[in-house]
Amino acid sequence: MSAYSAVIFEKKGHVAHLSLNRPAALNAYNLAMRDDFSVALAAVDQDSEIRSLVVSGRGRAFCAGADLTEFGSAPSQVIARKVRWERDVWGQLNGLSIPIVAAVHGYCIGSGLEIMLLCDIRVAAHDTVFAMPELRLGMIPAAGGSQTLPRNCLGDRALDLLLTGRRIDAAEALRLGLVTRLVHPEELENTAWQLAEELAERPAPSIKFAKQAIRQGLDLGLGKGLELEGRLAHRALQG
Repeated sequence: MSAYSAVIFEKKGHVAHLSLNRPAALNAYNLAMRDDFSVALAAVDQDSEIRSLVVSGRGRAFCAGADLTEFGSAPSQVIARKVRWERDVWGQLNGLSIPIVAAVHGYCIGSGLEIMLLCDIRVAAHDTVFAMPELRLGMIPAAGGSQTLPRNCLGDRALDLLLTGRRIDAAEALRLGLVTRLVHPEELENTAWQLAEELAERPAPSIKFAKQAIRQGLDLGLGKGLELEGRLAHRALQG
């Protein structure tokens, strides 16, 4: 186990586990977490032994969003967001070729929801609350939310969540497609680990190219998507 100040990195066999670790602040996303998350994701990406990743949060929440006590002290929201973008954590997470399992509970708000939506399989405890409140603060999502949200639920429903900033429970999140599985809180960690261990046993090239086919295919017409699938299927067979 490696502990930074705001993220804990664990590796068991072929599975890596990144835990957001600011429990007293409900894992609100700040500069320390940005830096630690970026370093940990780079370590995961560079370790050829790692075949899957679990992302979770310590304490009573997955992530309650950006730490407004820190970013709110910047001269302006423009500067605050520029600081957050100095490390491309969202690009690093999205760029991983291994399967990523999110295990969320408590609060999954703003940046937390954006982190979760960049994961491949999203397991939520029944007690989780979700929201994208940026518009209420005079902003729009800037960590992928406006793009990942409609890719996981219908466009008008995505607009509903973005424009109103309303909170939804785990059952509605499942109906909308934001999460893929619901479990009892006490089962969350074991369920996420079991999924990650199962995925780590799959052939790595097949996982990589399946992710690529789905993500790139969403931006293509059906014909082009089928061509992409054919090319990637051939590459997967070559190993």
